[in-house]
Amino acid sequence: MSLASAPVVGATFFMEARMKRILGLAFLLCSAAQAQDHPLTLDTHVDIPLSYMQDPKFDAGQDGVLKVDLPKMRRGGLDAAFFVIYVEQGPLTRAGYAKAVAQAKRKYDAIDLMVQRYPEQISLARTPGDVRANKTGGRLSAMIGIENAYSLGHDLKRLDAAYARGARYVGLVHVGNNDLCGSSLPRKGLGDAPDSNLGLSEFGRTVVRRANALGMMVDVSHASDACVRDVLALSRAPIIASHSSSRAMTDHPRNLPDDLLAAIAAKGGVVQAVAYKEFLKKDPEREAAEKALQARVAKAAGDKDYDSEKHDYLPAYVEGMKTIQREHPLATLDDFLDHIEHMVKVAGIDHVGIASDFDGGGEITGWMDASQTRNVTAGLKRRGFSDDDVAKLWSGNLLRVWAADEAASTQQNPMPVGQRREAWIDTHLDGYG
Repeated sequence: MSLASAPVVGATFFMEARMKRILGLAFLLCSAAQAQDHPLTLDTHVDIPLSYMQDPKFDAGQDGVLKVDLPKMRRGGLDAAFFVIYVEQGPLTRAGYAKAVAQAKRKYDAIDLMVQRYPEQISLARTPGDVRANKTGGRLSAMIGIENAYSLGHDLKRLDAAYARGARYVGLVHVGNNDLCGSSLPRKGLGDAPDSNLGLSEFGRTVVRRANALGMMVDVSHASDACVRDVLALSRAPIIASHSSSRAMTDHPRNLPDDLLAAIAAKGGVVQAVAYKEFLKKDPEREAAEKALQARVAKAAGDKDYDSEKHDYLPAYVEGMKTIQREHPLATLDDFLDHIEHMVKVAGIDHVGIASDFDGGGEITGWMDASQTRNVTAGLKRRGFSDDDVAKLWSGNLLRVWAADEAASTQQNPMPVGQRREAWIDTHLDGYG
């Protein structure tokens, strides 16, 4: 670069930086003006890929392949989302735990990078008050949840580390039994008995107790019925199911039966109905077609089993799913609303919420991604839900449970402020720092 060109380059850089600030301020002003146009909308379950914020196509600031990114949240009026630290269930071995811990760390780092890269648009919310303040100020909220506590690596200290990094709910299990409890979907490939229905292990009990002490919500989505009952009996604080629908409406083991819906409500908790096709409408032919596609994609990639982290965005899978969509229509927004109505009848309006499972398989006709979030609000109002009811379903109930869990915490001020807060975080980051 010549010296003569340096002032031009410097001026260009200055103009770009200034334009970014102007656009950021414009976003805040626009968002603040629209803040009262819709209830505070909070999605309790959004997945992120392993290369989130690293691969350019997974940059949350771009309107790209992700079902939840900042442009889609703005367009659809989605104010807040729990981005989940998901790891696939693997062997209960030192190597298996180490891999899970490493993958979890990558996702914590990615969420941090998102809020650092786009501070004018989105902030990490660690408390219900943070979520409300962000809404008032025109910023989006990112929260963190754990999906499959296998990522703790069988080490209770990592639950404190997760809390330090911002995790505010802990989902105990995923597909396949783990070291904490039984899964609603045991995996033969992991050596699980098909109908094992295991409850909490001793380590699982320790995790529930520690979550209560921290003020972290315990999430029973994906857990076996026996595990849900054990958590209800043990937890001193209300619990959540971050993404589960009604088994009475659709007989799927991932959904919750009416007695457990009522039991979670009786202890003050909340169940978040999920917009996931198979949990809303049974379609055996579609499920078989998806499994066959996954097997073909995995084989072509040289892998024994399908891995959503590795294969979901491969062209062969994406194009194959488009064909399946044409031949086997998705569940619809009306199917989703049917589940919500039933769950409200069973559990009460104060104990039901909303989740998408976007970027983890969730999508229905009418709510295909975050840009269509207002369709859900409009659909609820068409069904006769009042504005107050809609506000409860979207965020009020979940925020109430979150606050109740904080209040029930036995650890005084687990997240200090100022320098004490930074020192606390530094001493609690073992494995995720």
